[in-house]
Amino acid sequence: MQNIAQIAHALVKAQSEMSNAVKGSANPFFKSKYADLNSIREAVLPVLNAHGISVLQPTCSIDGKNYVKTILLHESGEFLESYTEVLFAKQNDAQAQGSGISYARRYGLQSFVCIGADDDDGNKANEKPKQKLNPPLPAPIPIMTDEQFNKAIGSDLDTISKFLNAISNGKLKATDGQKTILQDQLHLLSIKE
Repeated sequence: MQNIAQIAHALVKAQSEMSNAVKGSANPFFKSKYADLNSIREAVLPVLNAHGISVLQPTCSIDGKNYVKTILLHESGEFLESYTEVLFAKQNDAQAQGSGISYARRYGLQSFVCIGADDDDGNKANEKPKQKLNPPLPAPIPIMTDEQFNKAIGSDLDTISKFLNAISNGKLKATDGQKTILQDQLHLLSIKE
């Protein structure tokens, strides 16, 4: 087993200085943003290099499967390596294979140095979803009590008119019988005047 003391020490220092990659590329299919390979490289390579670590990502084939081998190589000669399988949908399609290699390089490097990706518009992924506010419920319409009804019947023309206006404007509920009696009382009082 190889000695990794120097690269481990350098990697700890480098990781403490790294920041997440920026999600600056758009995926129109999923209507989302992602950190592309260049963004990952911009986030990690300068810091790794400052601590004597270079990154190599050759492709290789193991048991008939294609991989990107990510190697962190320290100036001491110590190294760490990781394999990420290259996946692509169409065989014998250079563009599909190229996309698969880029994908494997991006995720291989990002996971190997343990960085995430931040939204470039303020970390939207961490925002709590805004709650949709329901419109306020209308205030319940009061129901005419027996006390109010008796007061209205024994009162003057103006008071009965106010009760009937409140009922017709939907500000007070009354039974059909109460409404009819109030209308009759209003009619009788208006004849007397």
